Amino acid sequence: MADFSHLIIGAGVVGLSVAARLARGRGAVLLVDRHSAIGTETSSRNSEVIHAGLYYPPDSLKTKLCIMGKEMLYKACEEVGIPYRNCGKWIVAQTEAEQEYLESLQEKAHQLEIATEFVPLSRAKDIEPAVTARRAILSSPTTGIISSHSLMTYLLGKFEASGGDLALNTAVSGIEFDSSCGLYTVQLDNGDGENGTATMHLKFENVVNSAGLAAPLVSNMLLPRERHVTPYYAKGSYFSYGSSQPRTQRLIYPCPTGHAGLGTHLTLDLGGRLRFGPNVQWVSSPDDLVPEGSQLEEVYAEVTRYLPQIDKSSLLPDYSGIRPKITGPDHEGFTDFVIRKEEGFPGFVNLLGIESPGLTSSLAIGEMVYDLYNT
Repeated sequence: MADFSHLIIGAGVVGLSVAARLARGRGAVLLVDRHSAIGTETSSRNSEVIHAGLYYPPDSLKTKLCIMGKEMLYKACEEVGIPYRNCGKWIVAQTEAEQEYLESLQEKAHQLEIATEFVPLSRAKDIEPAVTARRAILSSPTTGIISSHSLMTYLLGKFEASGGDLALNTAVSGIEFDSSCGLYTVQLDNGDGENGTATMHLKFENVVNSAGLAAPLVSNMLLPRERHVTPYYAKGSYFSYGSSQPRTQRLIYPCPTGHAGLGTHLTLDLGGRLRFGPNVQWVSSPDDLVPEGSQLEEVYAEVTRYLPQIDKSSLLPDYSGIRPKITGPDHEGFTDFVIRKEEGFPGFVNLLGIESPGLTSSLAIGEMVYDLYNT
């Protein structure tokens, strides 16, 4: 007999969304996280941007879920008062090649019915005097920013109001599937690292692996060796800006230069303060979270391409996050989200490589996982 109908591993924004959706009429749902609070990994160490869905192949899961999730997020913000700002974004081109890239983005946006428009350079200085774009500017008016903490608090409230149980300081250290009864036995180690650890073995009908940076390791506990996944960690450092000038009213993105990230961009918090990042640095550990002050010169050089008047002395290392990647620095091309039922393991749903636009897609991912259990 199962102790719970569903186990959700990982209480980041995606795990919370999945848990909140499944808890509505789905029996007894347990959500566990190895940390002492919800959302302390990728979910609290990102740009907090609501993306429009421009950067990925039109038929990809990332695009589909980003577009769907964006609409769901804005609706939820309006209905329950989650702090957000629909500030819009400019993507700026400095070279002919970058202008061609923006033209391809515009064509893709038309195919997907995403609102975008080119801003005439003759008008750009009147709108954003501090921004430099030598070739072209593509405006994405549906891009915004959100309080990720408020969103996660809202999702946790929905989950608990539906009868769900949350266990923090609880790490998964083993998973076994018994095909004779169709149940998963999961070893859970509960403890804060100071007062000892209690080990429990609980049985579940279904398991969702939404462990973020640890998702490949959890998957590898259960799946056969030939289906193991290697985790890779692309660190991104953010830099705060302490001066009152220059200022912008919207997000400013350069054209991406590689597959690992979207370039060192200018984002705003809900108070209007500027920050720059994330850059890309491949690291060997998901715990390497000290922002890289040594990269300040590189960040300054990238930012001054589109915001030439910034004061370098006002740039300070702020915080870092890790992108939970399943392809490494030598991989070329696009890597999609992995959201799937695993063959041979009924009731086990794997969520792998949920990096950007994971925050934007979170509510849509919750719906997708719910649908997987009903098809």
